Formats: sequence, structure tokens, C-alpha cells
Amino acid sequence: MKREETKKIQIGSVPIGGGSPVAIQSMTNTRTEDVKATIGQILSLESAGCDIIRCAVPSMEAAGAISCIKRQIHIPLVADIHFDYRLAIAAIENGADKIRINPGNIGGQDRVKAVTDKAKEYHVPIRVGVNSGSLEKQLLVKYGGVTAEGLVESAMDKVHMIERMGYDEIVVSIKSSDVMMCVKAHELIAEQCPYPLHIGITESGTLLSGNIKSSVGLGIILNQGIGDTIRVSLTGPPIEEIKTARLILRTLGLRKGGIEVVSCPTCGRTKIDLIGLADKVEQMVADIPLDIKVAVMGCVVNGPGEAREADIGIAGGIGEGLLIKKGEVVKKVKEEELLETLRQELLHWDE
Repeated sequence: MKREETKKIQIGSVPIGGGSPVAIQSMTNTRTEDVKATIGQILSLESAGCDIIRCAVPSMEAAGAISCIKRQIHIPLVADIHFDYRLAIAAIENGADKIRINPGNIGGQDRVKAVTDKAKEYHVPIRVGVNSGSLEKQLLVKYGGVTAEGLVESAMDKVHMIERMGYDEIVVSIKSSDVMMCVKAHELIAEQCPYPLHIGITESGTLLSGNIKSSVGLGIILNQGIGDTIRVSLTGPPIEEIKTARLILRTLGLRKGGIEVVSCPTCGRTKIDLIGLADKVEQMVADIPLDIKVAVMGCVVNGPGEAREADIGIAGGIGEGLLIKKGEVVKKVKEEELLETLRQELLHWDE
């Protein structure tokens, strides 16, 4: 189903599905038992724009830490469970807003039912997670390996299992590191799944390859109206996942807010350190709450024209630069004053 048609599920204070804004998730890489470190990382992710955070729960100590963590953060917390169904139950009892399980690796149906019953008692949604590395042997045989069709069948089997246990507060995720397989799987499952979909390209890689693969895959899926909450999975600092997710959503017109920085490629006319300047502008505007476009241009030849679609921009010359608004030059300043001039304009934008 398209995101406007899926069942709306409440994850703590954040609704997903049913036409709600696409929510951004990330996952902590601290030891959840280290409450101070985990809280610190979550707070920094909140500031960057994270809507929902997931924490690994590999032990009872980690499950117990959830209650302490929850008291000092401001976004919903999802407990990530593998293998031991008792950890899922403990996480729910300690205040998790959602649990992520793969019913295929926590034991028989009696254990899945114990978790489902506890989730139902506490009104905690269950995210049913399936990925290409956990596909059941019989499905590998049936489809001749890992396929989009196999991922969908595996996920829907688990959805139906939980439904038969009398619960329908469900979020579904099917992930693969194969971008186009992941796209096809989401197109298939959207035709038959009424629940919100958590989407992402799993094991996408380092910052460069992971950002490219995630942008391509998530862009295709989201642009079809599929997907209710996303995680950009990167081998890197979690805060980078949030930055990329925000930019993907903004590029697709699915999220507003925050300054968009556009900059030109360097060329032989460039007489300033454009790369360094663009990086500084991007860092500078991160905490300025405006919904505008800022252009950073490398020369005074094409700068004003290329910056015409931006609300404000700067263009560098030899030892000097231009401040541009809507394609019109409004001020010429020394090169070393360009960044501060732009900052002051932004800080006093609404005055």
C-alpha cells in the first residue's frame, strides 16, 4: 500500500503510516548497558533530526538499561532483539516503545506468542524484520536463492503468524544489500501489506558507497509512495545517517525545514577555496532554523545567474566576493568576510 493508505501505528509520540510524515531512524553504536554514553549519543542524534532511535539489546543488563535511558531522551526507543525472546519481554517491561524481532530466530511459535502477548499487554508495536541474510532454507530452495519474492513471502508469513495471535500493531521491514532486489521487494510487498514499512538498504557500506546505494534505493522506493520510516545504514557515525536521510527526504519533497546548500563544481575560473568555503557554509547553517536555499558559487562570471533560484548566495572572485539575493548582486565584500557576511544575513533573515 502507499504510505497514505497503510495502518497508522504509534511509536511512542511518533506516528508512522496512514499518511504521517516519513520518520527518520538511526541505531546507537554504544553498548546499551553504558547508559551515559548511550544517552549522550541519542541526544546528539535528536539534535541532528532523528525521530526514532533503536538500541541493541543483547543482554538482560541492556534490557534493564532502557528504563534509565528513556527518562533522559525525548524520542521513541526501539529495542533490537535477536535469539532470546526473554530479552524482548524484558525490553517491553522496561519501557521500549517498539521492539524489533525476527520471529524466525527467537524460537518456536510459543516464544513468539509470549512476546506478542506482552506487546499486546503494553500496547507496544512489533517490527517484524527480515533480511536477505536470514531467509529460511525452504525459501532459498523454493526460489533458487535469495530473491525479492522470497523476502516478501518470509515477511508476510511472519506478519500472518502475529495476526493469528490476535495482534495487528505491526511494522514490517524487508532489507537487502542488493539495491534493485530491495526495490523490487518493496514494490511487491506494498501490494499486499497493510502495515507501515520500515525501509533501508542493509549493509550498504561506508560513507561513500553507503550514501550512494541508500540514496538510489530509498529514492526509488520513496518516490513511488512506498515507505513510512527509513534508516540509512552506514558503516560510520550514526549522525551521518541522519544527515543523509534528511537530505534524501528533502530532495524528494517529503520533508521541509533546514537550509539547503547548493554549490557549483570547481573549474579553471575558480579563484577561491570553493570546496573549503562550501564545507564551512554547510557546517555554519546546520543549526539555523530557516527553510531557504543558499548558493555557494566559485566565480563572479556565472555566480549571479546560477544563484538565481536560491534565496541568497555568495560568489567568490580574486580576493573578494559577491553577496547575491535572488540573482541580484547586493554587496561586494573582501574574500575573508564572505562567510561572516552570509552568516549575519541568515541570522537576521526575518528582520
